[in-house]
Amino acid sequence: MYEHTLTDGTVWLTRPTGADIDRIVECCQDPEVQRWVTIPVPYHRSDAESFLDKAVAPGWAGDTPVWAVRTAEDGQVEGMIGLHDRGADMCEIGFWLTPEHRGRGLMSRAVALVCDFGFAPDGLALARIAWRAFVGNHPSAAVARRNGFQYEGLARSASVQRGVRVDEWRAARLPTDPPGPADWPQHVLPG
Repeated sequence: MYEHTLTDGTVWLTRPTGADIDRIVECCQDPEVQRWVTIPVPYHRSDAESFLDKAVAPGWAGDTPVWAVRTAEDGQVEGMIGLHDRGADMCEIGFWLTPEHRGRGLMSRAVALVCDFGFAPDGLALARIAWRAFVGNHPSAAVARRNGFQYEGLARSASVQRGVRVDEWRAARLPTDPPGPADWPQHVLPG
């Protein structure tokens, strides 16, 4: 797959490169990123290098791209968003954002761009984009809900985070689902 920069004029999604390594390391020191994302803790430069070599490069070589989230075309990394292969015509979306940019709608914009590209016939032509998060990750749930992901339930002990089994919330969006806010159970919505 050739590289695709996605933008709506407020957020820019570009392939992360070696020039972003120090910033990725800095961002991955955030306790909330470490809490909700399955990254090594502590997170070192070698982890960022491995991420670029073992996740980003093969993702762009196939159909599972990973983008750096930026607030300007030539801006620094403020987060990551990517699609991960989950079988024929299906991917799972994953994302994180730096503390100073949370709560401003940037990740909702990024998810909208990735979903549009993922479902587009001249994009990835996906039949399904799944989302999952550890129970309690209300900000991630809010982003998924705002982007039309339909809540599909609770998966008990479905993941392992730092050696401990944890429950997950799961949702998905199909190309026929409207992009706006979806109805979700009250217990999943932020308080």
